[in-house]
Amino acid sequence: MLSSEKAGLLKSFLGALPGQSAARVAMAVEVDRLMEGHQLPHEDILESLRPALRRDHHDRTLTPLRLFCRPIQDLLTTCGPRKAKQKGVIARSSLVPVWVWVSRTLLPAESQAFVREEKALILGRKTDEAVARAASFWPLAAAAMQAALKDAAARKSLEKVLGDALAVEDAAEIALLLPAGEIIEKLAAALPKPVAGFSESLVWAARDIYDRLVLERPDAAPYVAVMVMNRLNRPWEALRLPMLVTRKNDETLIAKTDMGLVGEILFGRMEALKESLQQARHPLFDADTLMEEASTFAALSSRIAKEIELKREGEWGRKLLAERVLIGKVMENFMDRAPREVGAALPMSKGKGADFSRNPGAEKHEMALRYTRLVAGCRNFAAAASFAAKQKAIDEELCALLKRYNEDLVKALKADPENAVAVAQFRLCVEMTALLFSEGEAELLRRRGRAASRAAA
Repeated sequence: MLSSEKAGLLKSFLGALPGQSAARVAMAVEVDRLMEGHQLPHEDILESLRPALRRDHHDRTLTPLRLFCRPIQDLLTTCGPRKAKQKGVIARSSLVPVWVWVSRTLLPAESQAFVREEKALILGRKTDEAVARAASFWPLAAAAMQAALKDAAARKSLEKVLGDALAVEDAAEIALLLPAGEIIEKLAAALPKPVAGFSESLVWAARDIYDRLVLERPDAAPYVAVMVMNRLNRPWEALRLPMLVTRKNDETLIAKTDMGLVGEILFGRMEALKESLQQARHPLFDADTLMEEASTFAALSSRIAKEIELKREGEWGRKLLAERVLIGKVMENFMDRAPREVGAALPMSKGKGADFSRNPGAEKHEMALRYTRLVAGCRNFAAAASFAAKQKAIDEELCALLKRYNEDLVKALKADPENAVAVAQFRLCVEMTALLFSEGEAELLRRRGRAASRAAA
């Protein structure tokens, strides 16, 4: 185990690696672990590499645990503390406790044989044979898990083993899907991720797999749409599958079927985004995070509305309208504050124009840039998040303020190019001009500033 200082240095170094390099390092470390090497801090290295590996969607080296989890790999998510179990969403944190329970308590001998044989196949690069061996283990493990989960008292005692009641529910969902693993493998082959677009041919391919599960494993069939969703670049397109199954594009009918699970998960994601946005507060907010979350919410809400017919009286329709209103209010509050923060960084004397008698300071400069970046960055999605009118009004107000200030700034530089306050303000205004107008306008301001200084000289 590394010390906290060394772990921090390792995380900093490995976290900066480009995707391909991170994938090669991860592969070498995981092979060393399969060969039972003890010289490397395997878990510390892999933990440091995970953000880059997830970001760039690199395939990971097979391991016995990954092979065990293949049928539910598209349902896995990294999440913090959970308030409730969402059907179709399995926490990654549940995997190791479930595997330890299966391999040490339920099926110790069978699991040891499984691990031993899988390691040999993986190191021999016999991928197809390794998957086939896992397919023979999935129903065996599922049967043992389901038998252990039948009794309510046993489930209660299992909470201590797995961590909490939600992890026990995750285990039950894993046990439900493991026997359908071979059919789910066909779905993964038909839609290798990331899928750029859910075309008609892919929709029908997913429908065929859904129909087969309805016949052979009916309880697992509703999860097909969720697995499809998590393989798509545009997850809302997965709603096309329940529309095909139900032969309707009415959200009321879709929501009442098991195939409405996709919609529930998408709305769950929007709920999480809404809660995160509502927690953002001045002055601690991060403009880029705020924009990303608001943009993602806007994209999800508008795309869902386009994919299916959302009615105001429908459950999804009411929920969507209510959440849009809440997000709109959050963002409007930030928009309202922007002129005050920008004005503090660009002080004006009443009736005299820009005031260069004092430097507002780096803190006010940084806050003004954050708000400017936020206002300008929201232009493309403000309408979808229900704050377009407010964003447009504040955008125009900031642009007008900056134009006036820039004119006074150029005059001040022409009069005294050595004015330290004007020079500092000039750098700030160039950055703000690039954000509110364009890089071309910022370059024009730079040239005007240079010309003013030469004229003064």
